Amino acid sequence: MSELRDAWEENAAAWIAWARAPGHDSYWRFHRDLFLEILPQPSGRTLDLGCGEGRLSRDLVALGHDVVGVDASPTLLAAAGEAAPGQELHLADAAALPLPDAAFGLVVAFMSLQDVDDLPGAVREIARVLAPGGRLCMAIVHPLNSAGNFTSKVPGSPFVIDGSYLDESRRDDTFERDGLRMRFVSRHRPLQTYTELLAANGLLVERLREPPIGHSGVYAPEDTRWRRMPLFLHLRALKPAA
Repeated sequence: MSELRDAWEENAAAWIAWARAPGHDSYWRFHRDLFLEILPQPSGRTLDLGCGEGRLSRDLVALGHDVVGVDASPTLLAAAGEAAPGQELHLADAAALPLPDAAFGLVVAFMSLQDVDDLPGAVREIARVLAPGGRLCMAIVHPLNSAGNFTSKVPGSPFVIDGSYLDESRRDDTFERDGLRMRFVSRHRPLQTYTELLAANGLLVERLREPPIGHSGVYAPEDTRWRRMPLFLHLRALKPAA
């Protein structure tokens, strides 16, 4: 199955425009800096899993990381290579990485795991390529966020889950802002799905954050709805040394 992978390739050009517009995406507006706080200091190589057009890879390199990027979209990977000539990049599915065992001190999966078709396979591969003592740092759309919607853009509007938080479901959302339009196709999965997969692959959760947008960021009036519940979830997990 490649539904999510295919959707990202279909929308790659729109994503490049969206991701690279200064201050436009949530990466810049809300949670990049908060996410970077949970990363350990560089130790060995760093894998950017689902690197997209490469914005986080470029920031990681600036912080001293030796970064390898992987993405399943040829268009996004080409854009990453054009922006950072010489960086090691691989076109691959997250569940079948063309990388050796125990090769990375850090795997970063920033806003990518909700977009992989085979999440169990992706977590197995993360655990395989991590060196003992290495860490996974991941950010996802918060499962509460992906389970429902606000009824309106009014700051006090109710947040409603019409279906089931506990069941997986497909998300297909299109957003328009400042002349840019982007379609996001992803999977809602409850938090337990992620934590059980981490545990099954020997990864121990060290940190878990639910950053509110009131902590930092630039807000439009409708953004204040998200001061009442989290947009994103940040997590750091350890692969224990033998």
